[in-house]
Amino acid sequence: MASAPRRPSGGIPRGLAQGGPVLLSYGFRPFFLGAGIWAVAAMALWIWALSGGPQPGGAYGAANWHMHEMLFGFASAGLAGFLMTAVPNWTGRMPVSGAPLAALAALWLAGRLMLAVPLDALWLALAVEALFLPVMAAVFLTQIVAGRKWRDLKVVALMALIALTNFGFHAAVLGGGDPRLAARAAVAGFVVLILIVGGRITPSFTRNWLAKNRRKARPTQAGRLDAMTVALSSAVLTLWVVRPDSVAVGLGGLAAAALNLLRLARWQGWRVAEPMVLALHGGYLMVALGFAAIAAAALGGMSHAAALHVFAIGGIGGEMLAVMTRASRSHTGADTDADLLAILSFVAIILAAVARAAADFMAYDALVMVAGLSWLAAFGLFTLGHAHLLAATRRMR
Repeated sequence: MASAPRRPSGGIPRGLAQGGPVLLSYGFRPFFLGAGIWAVAAMALWIWALSGGPQPGGAYGAANWHMHEMLFGFASAGLAGFLMTAVPNWTGRMPVSGAPLAALAALWLAGRLMLAVPLDALWLALAVEALFLPVMAAVFLTQIVAGRKWRDLKVVALMALIALTNFGFHAAVLGGGDPRLAARAAVAGFVVLILIVGGRITPSFTRNWLAKNRRKARPTQAGRLDAMTVALSSAVLTLWVVRPDSVAVGLGGLAAAALNLLRLARWQGWRVAEPMVLALHGGYLMVALGFAAIAAAALGGMSHAAALHVFAIGGIGGEMLAVMTRASRSHTGADTDADLLAILSFVAIILAAVARAAADFMAYDALVMVAGLSWLAAFGLFTLGHAHLLAATRRMR
């Protein structure tokens, strides 16, 4: 049994399980490691399936399985790892660790295994898989309410929305329907989280770097433009979920892209020379380009699948890779300056997004394969460079 965490005097509590496996001492550890490994394993299985190998997912359908596992397997683990670190910082509450953390990680893992090789009773596998997100939302809701951080309830609300889209995805597959509406809704939920949380951390880390390096420039303080950008972007995403072919999505997507690019420019990222910070800007840039992509798809300029992948690979994947890399290092006491492996992983995730979007216009099969292999490289390099920190390095900052 892990020993009781010690609460230091003053500041934000950093109570951690000091006994037992290092992996269970803080929430980001098992979930970032799980996200990295599953990003590689799930993509490798999908590439194998595209090349004529075994089809994962059984009765669920390989294409449905791939779409689901990228959103609700990989991305949900990355989100859980981030929030299990961020929510204690926001609320001043003690983080989840030890046996309760092991149970949460086991629930996530059970969903992956049961869906990859589903039981004869598919509904049972889906029922187990669908438990993880609601349970995590309940954990965060409890912490935020106890800490009276009411402004952060919107994050829990978005996680609950993503949980509902997971139910919707499963229901569509079981009913023989099309789960793409649920997939768009999940992508929209993750993108709004990036708009909100990325809108906090990206200018914050940029400001810290500029101050540390004695640069006069600073990111513009959050104001009406930021609020307007998030509001318009959320409205466009809502319309995109239900009416992706509408002219309103085309025009609104272009407006949202322009506002997000302006918001990004106000954060002064071009003045930064640290790849770890630039990766956050790169992920947000891909979100802005995602709005341009859904506008192009609505107006007939590219496929809806390619547009969704700009959001999913470049925005969600890129932002999660940047956050997971930095948090894995900063919270284990490692050097937060990017090394070669990290830089290559950041380049690879952008290449994956660009290649998948370009596949709409030329050499489809080859560029889809380039996108998949680049994704494997991005998260393979992350896992290679950080597995030992997440699983075995106890020292904390």
